[in-house]
Amino acid sequence: MESSIITQVQKEDVSVSPKTGQVSRSALKQPRSCNLFRALFCCLQPQDGPKLPPLPPTQQALLEPHENGTVVKQHEICLLPAVKDQDQGKICVVIDLDETLVHSSFKPISNADFIVPVEIEGTTHQVYVLKRPHVDEFLQRMGELFECVLFTASLSKYADPVTDLLDRCGVFRTRLFRESCVFHQGCYVKDLSRLGRDLHKTLILDNSPASYIFHPNNAVPVVSWFDDVDDSELLNLLPLFEDLSRADNVYTRMDQLRGQ
Repeated sequence: MESSIITQVQKEDVSVSPKTGQVSRSALKQPRSCNLFRALFCCLQPQDGPKLPPLPPTQQALLEPHENGTVVKQHEICLLPAVKDQDQGKICVVIDLDETLVHSSFKPISNADFIVPVEIEGTTHQVYVLKRPHVDEFLQRMGELFECVLFTASLSKYADPVTDLLDRCGVFRTRLFRESCVFHQGCYVKDLSRLGRDLHKTLILDNSPASYIFHPNNAVPVVSWFDDVDDSELLNLLPLFEDLSRADNVYTRMDQLRGQ
């Protein structure tokens, strides 16, 4: 199980189905989602791709230039604060939010775990949020093993209140939002080199390969989740993370796992 998960880390010339957590080379430039909620997600329209229909005015407000980051230049200041005493010696794991831990929609969901109000152009809209199965157990154990950082390409006006409700135990030491991403070839990329942590002691868990194209060898891919109540992906990942938590070098250990 562990080696099969690790080997999903993408190469540029691989072409596979989104349902398997893999992606084609051209898909790295495509928006992750074209539904009504895409304004909160990671990718803008690529210049050389097909044109998407214009967003409704309420959703377009979520893409205002002062919030969506445009091109992020390199900064000397690290994105993360100094490591806390309780996290000394631990590997840092960057964890995505949407389709990794939760799924959200503007469309009413009868069994939503959370309903989060989001203000857009002076009007409050309700966002319905489903928690991925086993997410509570997963986060609790991850917080024991790692220095956990939430890193989402979503806007903080949505992601921050969702995380308040999701992370009741304070597993995430820091939260990073869209403005901390690098806008590259139409996508918001999470540049791990800007965190201020040693890359050989850093991992990223994300359902979108476009998010970690700068550091694919630090990535543990996860299948996108929307509403499958029988999903066990997070539970199945825990043995892998238990193993990686003991690694002196994540590159060396993941190479070993790929070879198994």
